Amino acid sequence: MKKILLSMLAVFLIFEEWLWDGLTVFGQLLVRWLNLGGVEQWLCQASPNKALAAFSIPLLIVMPINLVAIELLIHGLVLQGILLELLAKLLGTVLIARVFALTKPQLLTFPLLQLIYTTVNRWLQWAHQKVIGTSAYQWAKLLQSQLKTQFAVGFANWLAKRRD
Repeated sequence: MKKILLSMLAVFLIFEEWLWDGLTVFGQLLVRWLNLGGVEQWLCQASPNKALAAFSIPLLIVMPINLVAIELLIHGLVLQGILLELLAKLLGTVLIARVFALTKPQLLTFPLLQLIYTTVNRWLQWAHQKVIGTSAYQWAKLLQSQLKTQFAVGFANWLAKRRD
């Protein structure tokens, strides 16, 4: 039973790492595409209160999408509701991850956020220590490395074709 639980934990942690890493890169690309470098610079230098306000903005952006997804579900449009909710979660994660990365020092001046951050990090470190030696984790890390390499090569080829 312990081996099954550790394997499930390994899969969850790997998925979380992949999703966080991928969405972080996507967020960086989105910032470049939308030319938001000035906003990012402002966020890095914002006061703790302004950083907290900025950190809440993704929630305000995603909340209406969540409400529409619930409305779709209520009216029997299950697939559309689930897909819209997934989109909201991905968008929220991209925005929250990016804003948090830029305002982390300011946000961690708030005792409650500091407590939440350290608690979650302790849990993640404990979980990683438990699963790092499992075969599921080792296999997934190998797969992740191979997929990153294939993606990088494919993306480089795509960029080269666009330039020609």
